[in-house]
Amino acid sequence: MKHIFNKGKNPTKPTLLLLHGTGGNELDLLPLAGMIDDEANVLSVRGNVLENGMPRFFRRLAEGVFDEEDLIFRTKELNEFLDESAEKYGFERDNIMAIGYSNGANIAASLLFHYQHALKGAILHHPMVPRRGMDLPDLSGKTVFIAAGTNDPICSPMESTDLQSLLEKANANVEIHWENRGHQLTIQEVEAAAQWYRKL
Repeated sequence: MKHIFNKGKNPTKPTLLLLHGTGGNELDLLPLAGMIDDEANVLSVRGNVLENGMPRFFRRLAEGVFDEEDLIFRTKELNEFLDESAEKYGFERDNIMAIGYSNGANIAASLLFHYQHALKGAILHHPMVPRRGMDLPDLSGKTVFIAAGTNDPICSPMESTDLQSLLEKANANVEIHWENRGHQLTIQEVEAAAQWYRKL
């Protein structure tokens, strides 16, 4: 997968896995990593799927309707890429914190849904429930921050609260932060995520 790896100053910190939104690339979220933890390793990945020339992490059938088969395949592909990257770059495989926005947040949530040991935790900006009606692994010890917009036309507030309750039922520790905004990524929600992260 096309990516950037920047080695951090502090090897005890998590590796920040950056996952962009639709039409973004591996450069988009680098400023967020700096705001969250400027001493951590950064692994920023570009999605392998193109939708009308726009990079994404998995296909969709329509707005808000995921291609589940492709989602499962791409989630496995990303999980295997994390295994390979940990070996290649020499970071702790079990100390990865995902930071995702929109489509990137959805694939990060999908990693949590499908692979118990894929992530230590995640900061999810405007995520949806990746799949419904499945049994989640035991996510005890995982911490998740969800940033959501009360007026988000793409990702309804119910999606965010449903995701929170599914993760909590799987024993994850989840905090949700609301902005009275739409689907855009705001500086306020990034600052809220940074405050949450510092308390971990």
